Amino acid sequence: MFNEAVIKEIDEIRVKYPDRKSALLPALYIAQREFGWLSNEAMSCVSETLNLPEAFVRGTASFYSMFRHKEVGRHLIQLCTNVSCMILGAERLIDFLNTKYGIQKNGTSEDGRFSLVEMECIGACGTAPAMLVDTDFYEDLTEENIVGILEQYK
Repeated sequence: MFNEAVIKEIDEIRVKYPDRKSALLPALYIAQREFGWLSNEAMSCVSETLNLPEAFVRGTASFYSMFRHKEVGRHLIQLCTNVSCMILGAERLIDFLNTKYGIQKNGTSEDGRFSLVEMECIGACGTAPAMLVDTDFYEDLTEENIVGILEQYK
């Protein structure tokens, strides 16, 4: 399932650590980056590549909320809903994303373009509300600037 470039990248990470278990989180991140989510097959490939028990890989992947275990849209929107963001309008923005793009919380738009998840804290309380789209950070969000931001992700 992994191509040679991915295996090489994981091997380069593995040599940086004295124990192959230490390379597990970066390897899972690489697998998720390649496939968009961690399917059973992707976790099996990580297990095989690092020579770790599959149950250990699955247990680790299921512990961390940064790993996705179901398919997501082409772009993942992570909207912070912690206190500062919620007070400054995150809930209204979730409703807006649902109305404008048809995205429910923890769901994917009908066209498969976006998935939306609530993020517990993005660390931008002073410039709330904030979100990530894939790995790109945005702050001081309004309904108007969200439209402009999401137009970049076609």
